[in-house]
Amino acid sequence: MTQTSFPPTDAPGPDLAGQPDQATVDLLGLLAYGELTAFERMATDARMSPTLGDKIALAAMAAAEFSHFQAICGELDRLGVDREHAMAPFIGPLTAFHNSTAPADWLESLVKAYVGDNIAADFYREIAARLPSPSRELVLKVLDDTGHAAFAVDRVRAAIEANPTVAGRLALWARRLVGEALTQAQRVGVDRDALTGLLVGVGDLDALAAIFNRIMAAHGRRMAALGLSA
Repeated sequence: MTQTSFPPTDAPGPDLAGQPDQATVDLLGLLAYGELTAFERMATDARMSPTLGDKIALAAMAAAEFSHFQAICGELDRLGVDREHAMAPFIGPLTAFHNSTAPADWLESLVKAYVGDNIAADFYREIAARLPSPSRELVLKVLDDTGHAAFAVDRVRAAIEANPTVAGRLALWARRLVGEALTQAQRVGVDRDALTGLLVGVGDLDALAAIFNRIMAAHGRRMAALGLSA
């Protein structure tokens, strides 16, 4: 995941009882389950790797994702929040997303992790910019790239160079991933008012449009890096 920095904004704080605000708990729970499933997926994708070197590289990245999961759980522990309870609301939406976007082969798995996961990460960064410290800094840190971006770009571009006909199929796959990812984000937003409230608190429609434009511009750059048309 490519790190994107946004200026800090007014963030919600703890409630009067000294408990963490619900938006912070929700985002940490969402990310924790997302990192756990990323670990599982990369470990599974490693079995489709065409070479031993690719298998080793993906295994290392899977380990990094699990390390991120542990870091988020540590923050939930610090806040006095049960980690399983925090993750529970997001099991359904994320499971539905991954079930509907199961890759058919090695290349599709690389595009899914690079394109689909990064669309979600960009959205999470926008929300995280409005969280209180130190949760904000932790979220931005765990959204850092584990090395998968360069790995995916190198392998996908090499595959297209070897067989240009795969480009059309992968471009269609990437477009489907974006649609599914946005649908997932919308579903989470409807179910979790606290997360939606952070974006609503941006101020006006122009600011919300700017967020969307930043996310889609980053997506366009990633597609270009892969050698695919957005």
